[in-house]
Amino acid sequence: QVQLVESGGGLVQPGGSLRLSCAQSGSIFSINAMGWYRQAPGKERDLVARITAGGYTNYADSVKGRFTISRDNAKNTVYLQMNSLKPEDTAVYHCKAETYARQYWGEGTLVTVSL
Repeated sequence: QVQLVESGGGLVQPGGSLRLSCAQSGSIFSINAMGWYRQAPGKERDLVARITAGGYTNYADSVKGRFTISRDNAKNTVYLQMNSLKPEDTAVYHCKAETYARQYWGEGTLVTVSL
């Protein structure tokens, strides 16, 4: 079992920045990759950024150049640095852990980009 807890969401003005954190616990040795996903009201949950155990990263086209995914293995935490935020980035952001057996999701943290 893997437990995930997101934090760092909030209200920010357009052009601002936020850093989301995803703290992992449990059987973290089994994790192959971590990802950040987001779900806006009335829309599907979409990939934002993903990082593998080997450090390979990929991003949604809409966030390339603005968002950065990183990890601190010593702290068992994955981060999502979000810069130049836009109103369309407003969503609940969830982190996901991928293992060979299954996927685990956190409860999510709300990011609202508005004046």
